[in-house]
Amino acid sequence: MTHPVSLRAIAAAAALFGGLTVAQAQETIFYSTQLRPIEEATKVREVLLKGLSGKTTYVVDEPPAFAVRMKAETQAGKRTASVVGALHGELQPHVPADLQPIDDVAAKLTDRGIPANLMELGKLGTNQQQYIPWMQATYVMVANKQALQYLPPGADVNSLTYAQLQQWGKNIVDKTGKRRIGLPAGPTGLLPRFFQGYFYPSFTGGVVTTFKSADAEAGWNALKELWAVSSPNSTNYNFMQEPLLAGEVWIAWDHIARVKEALTLQPDQFVAFPAPAGPKGRGYMPVIAGLAIPKDAPNRAGAVALIEHMTKPETQLATAAEVGFFPVVKAELPPNLAPGIKLLAGAVAATQNTKDALVSLLPVGLGAKGGEFNKVYTDTFQRIVLRNEPVKDVLEAQAKVLDTLMKDTGAPCWAPDKPSQGTCSVQ
Repeated sequence: MTHPVSLRAIAAAAALFGGLTVAQAQETIFYSTQLRPIEEATKVREVLLKGLSGKTTYVVDEPPAFAVRMKAETQAGKRTASVVGALHGELQPHVPADLQPIDDVAAKLTDRGIPANLMELGKLGTNQQQYIPWMQATYVMVANKQALQYLPPGADVNSLTYAQLQQWGKNIVDKTGKRRIGLPAGPTGLLPRFFQGYFYPSFTGGVVTTFKSADAEAGWNALKELWAVSSPNSTNYNFMQEPLLAGEVWIAWDHIARVKEALTLQPDQFVAFPAPAGPKGRGYMPVIAGLAIPKDAPNRAGAVALIEHMTKPETQLATAAEVGFFPVVKAELPPNLAPGIKLLAGAVAATQNTKDALVSLLPVGLGAKGGEFNKVYTDTFQRIVLRNEPVKDVLEAQAKVLDTLMKDTGAPCWAPDKPSQGTCSVQ
């Protein structure tokens, strides 16, 4: 970064934060890329930070500006924020230059019940804790209770396999003549995340390196069977809450924000549960936000107190109720939590605590080419499942597109693929 950019960033930081003086050293500035909209930021200031001793100032920023400011302040040796909140992928580029290890904070929070796999993510590929998980969103399955009578014998919705899901859908077709499984395969649906976070990890144990493997071939053949008992209208669905509420679909997968309305409006009609498992585990994609302490934080004690406060079970439950992000800690849901939110929270907790959970991160390091990465998986789906082209031929062709994209970005592998030295490549 050039010196003029650093100066601009420092000037912006000073203007934004009002310039931290020695007299203000006991103030804790909490700088976040999350909960930016005015309604959410107000909830943070007036509800979620309540009960925290000392003065805390909550400041939000767009992710690109956050990245520039963090680097610029490191270069200038003048830090304004004592604690930062951001997504896993937004924090990753700041190790090791801009964040300080916080193993001491992690040691204080062992009683919180944060799942070990989430704490491991917080090490950002190092052997020390770089952030503490703060809150999460993810994707879940939702089913109309009418569908439960058709579950295969011995199947439990909280520990389904993809084979059982397919059989469930087939049972419904056999008994009702209707294809009632739905996937968000519409133009703005989140089906690429299904492939990247759920389908590929569950069947292959990876996302990029395993793209054209024998396991991937087997997975795509299984998906063709699932599609045969799924609603043909799935290619028009963007948000699954609408076909669920209309009764067109009885079983759906989607982001919690895109099924929330169905569960909120008709909580007695639906159940929510983890996505199925495949041969390699129960792939799932947590959208994880973390809390970290920058190097040279002016008020480290205040930062530690804030992290302790934000990870208390009661604060985590208030976060779910107020802004719709779910707990990362073990938290007993209060009886007065809205029934629909309670259903979602239960499904999120069940997902992260399954013994076969296999965490798959949002893509890291693709920059502006995230859309092209998604297109590889969408095109593969369209060619194999919708057009019935030979699986092996399609995977060979699409693997070349994917490899070129990875080389163009130079992105290293991310979980569940094993860490790579340099660019992540299809094997």
